[in-house]
Amino acid sequence: MKILYVAGREAAYSRTRIVLNAMRQNGFEVIECLPPNKSFKHYPGLLLKTLLNAPRCDAVVVGFYGQLLAPLVRLLTWKPILFDMYITTYDTMVFDREKAAPGSFKARIYGLSDWLSYKMTKLSILDSHHVIGHFGRTIHTETSKFRRLFLAVDDSVIKPGPLRPADGEFLVHFHGEYIPFHGVRHILKAAKLLEPHGVKFQIVGKGLTYEEDMQLARELGLPHVKFLDPVPYAKLAELMSRADVCLGIFGDNERAKLVLTNKVVEAIGVGKPLITSRNEPVQELLKDGESVLLVNPADPQALADAILRLKNDEPLRHRIAAAGHKVFRQQCATETFGKRFTAILHEVLGTRRTVE
Repeated sequence: MKILYVAGREAAYSRTRIVLNAMRQNGFEVIECLPPNKSFKHYPGLLLKTLLNAPRCDAVVVGFYGQLLAPLVRLLTWKPILFDMYITTYDTMVFDREKAAPGSFKARIYGLSDWLSYKMTKLSILDSHHVIGHFGRTIHTETSKFRRLFLAVDDSVIKPGPLRPADGEFLVHFHGEYIPFHGVRHILKAAKLLEPHGVKFQIVGKGLTYEEDMQLARELGLPHVKFLDPVPYAKLAELMSRADVCLGIFGDNERAKLVLTNKVVEAIGVGKPLITSRNEPVQELLKDGESVLLVNPADPQALADAILRLKNDEPLRHRIAAAGHKVFRQQCATETFGKRFTAILHEVLGTRRTVE
């Protein structure tokens, strides 16, 4: 069968690459309709390509970012559409970036874009039952056309790698875009608390809160924290593999309650023990004390205590790492993602029963 894949992100973007591989590895012929970068200026061209190519395809998959594309694609073709929503506009713009207050006119416009894209497509994908339920409550709509599909990462790159040579140090890793729900400031405060215990940190990335967080780091004085610029994905996997513990998210805004995040999946993908904030989406995938250590959000002392617990209990550290990686292989590996994604696509096509 032939699928038209139209998305707002380029071929190199991780979600785009994973979805394309999933379809092709499971027997679909895919026609790509992708921009060279994430700029909205490319959307008119994407829609023209959709108009020209959709008639010779069996279905259309709209990928991330597709809230603006999906309703317009619906106007251009009556072929069945699967929308890989991935994240919602409302949650990102209202709860994370705080571009609008909940209930405001602008917030309603963001919600309308999510609702329209959901209504105009046959099925849509989000990464947890909790977020699907939240969508229904926030947008005031039914959610029967959603399917849950856990996040996946490229496990040809994100995989256990060479360990750091024994050097007597205990290294904690974090990477991210310094966006509010990441809560980097709480990691920095935890690092300060751990200064007497010989724990070192490597923090990779840049983003919205970078300057603010760097100012905090200067005020705290953190000689045992190393800050690194963003690195290629393969290098990121190498840095994670050389750490003793990997960190997830620790922010306390509404967005932090709704995300599983790639960094969580990446940590268990490289076989490292993970510490992250307690929220419902993470608990759909991982179990506290068995495959992850969960802490309360925005609580540097709790984070410091969890790091110290793993530092001082090597058997626990190895058990959590092994259990987390087992979950990864079962739920988040690219092969598993591919089978589940294409099962949902077959449901859209009417050629296979539904999946969870």
